Amino acid sequence: MDVAIVGASMTPFGERDAWIRELLAEAGRACLDDAPVGREAVEHLYVSNMASGELEGQTGTMNALAHDLGVLGAYAERVDQTSASGAAGVYEAWQSVASGASEMTLLVGGEKMTHRETAETSDVVASVTHPVEYKHGVTLPAFGGMAARLYMEEYDVPRESLARVAVKNHANGALNPDAQFQKAVDLETVLESPVVNDPLRLYDYCPVTDGAAALLFCPVAVAEEYTDEYVRVAGVAGATDTHVVHERPDPLALSAVAESGRQAYEMAGWEPTDVDVAELHDMVTVLEPLELEALGFAERGEGWRLAEDGTTARDGDLPVNPSGGLKARGHPLGATGVAQAVELYWQLRGEAGERQVDCERGLATNVGGFGNCVITTLLEAGAA
Repeated sequence: MDVAIVGASMTPFGERDAWIRELLAEAGRACLDDAPVGREAVEHLYVSNMASGELEGQTGTMNALAHDLGVLGAYAERVDQTSASGAAGVYEAWQSVASGASEMTLLVGGEKMTHRETAETSDVVASVTHPVEYKHGVTLPAFGGMAARLYMEEYDVPRESLARVAVKNHANGALNPDAQFQKAVDLETVLESPVVNDPLRLYDYCPVTDGAAALLFCPVAVAEEYTDEYVRVAGVAGATDTHVVHERPDPLALSAVAESGRQAYEMAGWEPTDVDVAELHDMVTVLEPLELEALGFAERGEGWRLAEDGTTARDGDLPVNPSGGLKARGHPLGATGVAQAVELYWQLRGEAGERQVDCERGLATNVGGFGNCVITTLLEAGAA
């Protein structure tokens, strides 16, 4: 069964006073207000969230949200796939409609993180690593530094090319009123910021963020009863890689990204050249070129050139992260994959304001761990 998206919303990302329950309700209400149907139509409710129990002591968020949104009676479920929880929620919501189990499914993803010290938050996120890696103090930002060093040495990549990813995504975020950082930065600022994990610096990494985002799914046939401005889910697929990163034959290959992309392309009948715009998981700058290579947009070792030559700029042949990406829009873990799809929904409907790009088909890739689990989603503008 073909599946459509008929409503979307996103709270402002950044440091928020609201707690997780309030953030989820804020996004959920805005999505239902945006949709052409009433809340009584909601049959399934999914909540994407990684760590509300660890960070806030709040569990049972799906039941609380059903109450807060007035959709009691709906089936409710929490989806956790670490930092890919948001896109895993997209997969679950798509599956609930495509299988015929639900005719109207609401997905809300969110995370509350900024009330804890950065070291505490990093420790919770680092718990996704293998116990042996965790025991030796490995964190996801540390993986980013090691991958960047290997990428630069293996493929003779200039350090400046990774910094250009941050410059590009900050420029995009400056045009996004919901982004955490709405300020452009220059190359010198990125290269002279404090070292975090050599060779990467502060501006190579995404921030700690609060926020939530939501989407409403239904069959295309139902969507066409209400509107001719829906977005269709053309493809969605997930894949996994080794839990121990150093067991991978090539740590730069991101095989789960490649496999999820391959399956999503096959489901949609697309090639990489069919994609007009992409939202990629730039938790750290080096991930953007590595994902471009794994998804077939560049040859191995050549992904860094796309930021250098302007291909991935907002006015380039393949705009990447027009929202600002995780780097500037922010990265509230459970919300990120949903927010990526929300950005594509707005772009495909021509509702992205100053950051609007010319597009009819979009791709989003959401990464858990350091490529441990990945979901790729393909969306296209619908037509009644």
